[in-house]
Amino acid sequence: MSIKAIVFGATGLTGSQVVEQLLEREDVKVVAVVRQKIHNAAPELEQIVIKDFSKLEQYAPELKADAYFCCIGTTINKAGSKDKFLRTDLAIPVTIARLVNATGTGAAGFVSSIGANAASSNFYLSTKGKMEREVEKIIGEKAAFIRPSLLMGNRKEFRFGETLGVGFMKLFGWAFIGPLRKYRGVNASDVARELIGLTLSKI
Repeated sequence: MSIKAIVFGATGLTGSQVVEQLLEREDVKVVAVVRQKIHNAAPELEQIVIKDFSKLEQYAPELKADAYFCCIGTTINKAGSKDKFLRTDLAIPVTIARLVNATGTGAAGFVSSIGANAASSNFYLSTKGKMEREVEKIIGEKAAFIRPSLLMGNRKEFRFGETLGVGFMKLFGWAFIGPLRKYRGVNASDVARELIGLTLSKI
């Protein structure tokens, strides 16, 4: 069985791991949808450049796939405002769900967050919860969500808060035991592996 997989957010910490792990499989053709071409990418990685992700549905005919992976995410500080954060962490995943629905094919995996809850008083967790809710409304059981805690790994971009968090986890993560264990930092490679498994199981 040959599988076509499309990855959004292929240059990020988790997305790059998803691409790398999928490329290791002989049964998967991997496509990265990017805003600008990735230089020095693996030669077997196909790239489709789309500048405006809000118009993804217009590209439905060429974006048909068996599996979709949404690894797009930012922070409020990085985005610059709550509105810009919502455009990235809520609007884009919902648009990807609409694309999946429009193509009529495949399942889709989304990176969410531990504690995601649409009713949360925490803006970040509320946004992630709303994202899950809206995506499920559109593609139902074809959606897979993974809810990691702090992501560990080497980011290409610098995020001050997360850098501090990673440093803290390296020093004191061992102390997170029992009910707190789920809040330990998790390697992006492990998140990618679980996301791939969950998504492909829904094809």
